[in-house]
Amino acid sequence: MSDREQAPRGDDPGAAFAGARLHIVTGKGGTGKTTAATALALALASRGGRVLLVEVEGRQGVAALLGSAPLPYEEREMLTAPGGGSVRVLAADPESALLEYLELFYGLRRAGQALTRTGAVDFATGIAPGLRDVLLTGKATEAVRRRAGGRGRSSTPAPGAPFRYDAVVMDAPPTGRIGRFLNVGSEVAGLARVGPVRDHADRVTEVLRSAWTRVHFVTLLEEMPAQETRDGIDELRGLGLRPGAVLVNLATPARLDAATVTSAATGDLDTAPIAAGLKAAGLRPELLEAHEELAADLAAEVRAHAVRQLLEERVRRDLAELGAPIVELPWMEGGVDLDALGALARSLIDQGVER
Repeated sequence: MSDREQAPRGDDPGAAFAGARLHIVTGKGGTGKTTAATALALALASRGGRVLLVEVEGRQGVAALLGSAPLPYEEREMLTAPGGGSVRVLAADPESALLEYLELFYGLRRAGQALTRTGAVDFATGIAPGLRDVLLTGKATEAVRRRAGGRGRSSTPAPGAPFRYDAVVMDAPPTGRIGRFLNVGSEVAGLARVGPVRDHADRVTEVLRSAWTRVHFVTLLEEMPAQETRDGIDELRGLGLRPGAVLVNLATPARLDAATVTSAATGDLDTAPIAAGLKAAGLRPELLEAHEELAADLAAEVRAHAVRQLLEERVRRDLAELGAPIVELPWMEGGVDLDALGALARSLIDQGVER
């Protein structure tokens, strides 16, 4: 089946998630990328699933979102999903990923610790960002391929053993860096043409370019993040990677009908019904003279809302033209806490987002 045939249709959100095991979540800064990734992990863990949520930017954003202390480099169970599933969280960093890599595959943990003490790891990843990225993506792709009972060269899982995780969700770098971050094969080519680093990069690339992987874009219904989403999807398609869904965060329902929103946005809203409504509401007699002035102020608020609604409708239409499924995360009054994350996950499930 060709890549074009495998691409999810814009009218089928579930197709952007079905069959995938690695869900990479990116988006412009400030769009709620970490919130979306965490809600997605909960949704994918529904019906008893096991999901690993990997954070790779070193911000400890998931810990802050969950009200937790900074997380160590370990896969720690943090959330229970609807239906009894579980979400483990890993705050990955290049240094710890390298130490683990050396220990699991070469038994060289002491050598890795010596490199850390001398600052060689920071120096190497500083002058060769491709190495940093292949270590971080390598951690996520290793978790995708890991079977129950097996890890590294010293332990081999039984034939046909189930995967350790039903899905892995990566809270990835923002859209401005996502192409280079995921294009690890080309980035490492200049560092190592042969040898273990190149072999590791090839294994990572194999997973990233497979049907197991989808890259989802978080956006708001605003022009700048929507434009970055368009640019990011075009870039990934050019690299041979598979975009998944567009996750519209902080979505609100349209509150004005088509006729009202048009008249309000152009300033043609009749304030007489508003003034009559204020009078009918029973304001104190001394405030009756202010009805018309107050109605004008309210009309200005309605106009601002109408302009915003028209903008969101236009941005939504533009996003639909990308051909990627659109999934909406509703605006949560009072901010995002554990209950709100559960509500966001249920919203995703209702829109067809499951394993």
